[in-house]
Amino acid sequence: MIIEILKSKIHRVKVTQAELNYVGSITIDEDLLDAANIIPNEKVAIVNNNNGARFETYVIKGERGSGMVCLNGAAARLAQVGDICIIISYCQMPFEEAKQYQPLLVFPDENNRLIK
Repeated sequence: MIIEILKSKIHRVKVTQAELNYVGSITIDEDLLDAANIIPNEKVAIVNNNNGARFETYVIKGERGSGMVCLNGAAARLAQVGDICIIISYCQMPFEEAKQYQPLLVFPDENNRLIK
């Protein structure tokens, strides 16, 4: 049996931009992507802690060290600049392997930068 489980998450990032007139996606600082083992074009779920919205999109790599978390296209209607969100990636694996898997959890600071 194959199940879908949490692969990684970036917990409580602040939305820095919302660009409605763009062709969809979320742009995320490359440092955050590396820390969470998320790659460009990967499907992610977004949870907006401010308004309860939950939605899916794909990732675009943002400038390293910028702290950027920008919702693009239709997703820009689901959050405002300053909203706090959780970015979640999932993976599929065999049930027995999933029992042992430990997801990567990233907790950036209030400026979306990695805590060292």
